[in-house]
Amino acid sequence: MKKSVFVFLLLPFFIFLTISCLIPVTQDFWSATSTLGDPSARSGHTAVWTGTEMIIWGGFNESMPQNDTGARYNPTNDTWTATSTVNAPSARSGHRAVWTGAEMIIWGGVDAPGARYNPTSDTWTAVSTVNAPSPRRNPTAVWTGTEMIIWGGSATSGGQLNTGGRYDPDQDTWAAMSMSGAPSPRYVSTAVWTGTEMIIWGGRILSSVTYFNTGARYSPASDTWTATTTTAAPSGRIHHTAVWTGSEMIIWGGSDSGLGPSNVNSGARYHPTDDTWTTMSTTDAPLARTNFQAVWTGTEMIIWGGSGELSDFLNSGGVYNPICDTWAAMSTIDAPLPRYNFTAVWTGMEMIIWGGYVPGYICTDTGGRYR
Repeated sequence: MKKSVFVFLLLPFFIFLTISCLIPVTQDFWSATSTLGDPSARSGHTAVWTGTEMIIWGGFNESMPQNDTGARYNPTNDTWTATSTVNAPSARSGHRAVWTGAEMIIWGGVDAPGARYNPTSDTWTAVSTVNAPSPRRNPTAVWTGTEMIIWGGSATSGGQLNTGGRYDPDQDTWAAMSMSGAPSPRYVSTAVWTGTEMIIWGGRILSSVTYFNTGARYSPASDTWTATTTTAAPSGRIHHTAVWTGSEMIIWGGSDSGLGPSNVNSGARYHPTDDTWTTMSTTDAPLARTNFQAVWTGTEMIIWGGSGELSDFLNSGGVYNPICDTWAAMSTIDAPLPRYNFTAVWTGMEMIIWGGYVPGYICTDTGGRYR
């Protein structure tokens, strides 16, 4: 009797779930971001969302190999405000940026210190170099709520790294990370923060055509690493994306071989609770691509842009629902110019993309907002 009641109570939930999974995306649209007062055209920059603004900083373009400039974009009134260059970090690309809730922290990209930017006062404060990780390009970076964790990347002197460090902005101090059980040295891997752990996955060694389908979970509380299973894991890849849903990490896209065209439109969801992978549906999935961007909306993953097999520039994408394991195509009406190596943030209401390379292999200062 109790089992029958339990099933009866669950029935409305499953009916709702089935119906909701059958409802397509019927209203989605793009609008352009203003170019009045925006930063110079660039790629290789970073972007963070503060809760009210998107901050763009650094990067490069055809006439400026490295930038030390940036700007804040306010979507409410579609305006840009330049960030101060007084005490700003040295010009760079290949760096990383995180938002702490009050400041943006810039680190890496060059053999020079990072810095913290306060948008309220429009001021920069240098980050300590005492016990900091060795200089590197393209590391991973996550914000834990109290610390920025840097890991991996390419040494500025050459070669890949499997070292890192934890930075506490309140104390302006660095703490070293254990290397016991850490993933093998790599760059262009991805990282997500789960609330208690950082999960590293994928990437490669520059001198090798082997792309990793391995990773590990790092716990700052215990300073320990735990390897992620390779059973049912996606193929090893680079230039893929990773998002955290609140209960699982979603890996999608990228390139899975160093030999010829190799872009993929496959992916999988990793469950750290039981160390298992679940393969994602490819039905109606977007075209295979690399160097695109992905954001998590709270219920869905949106992927857009990038470089495809037949075209280096895409302005298409898709919306993935992990509960239903389904894809929905995105509108291309009024979409921004096709591009790759751009940035994207999720505001809570819309995805904002900006910059990158557009057809003609030139950097752009244009962007778009997707709802």
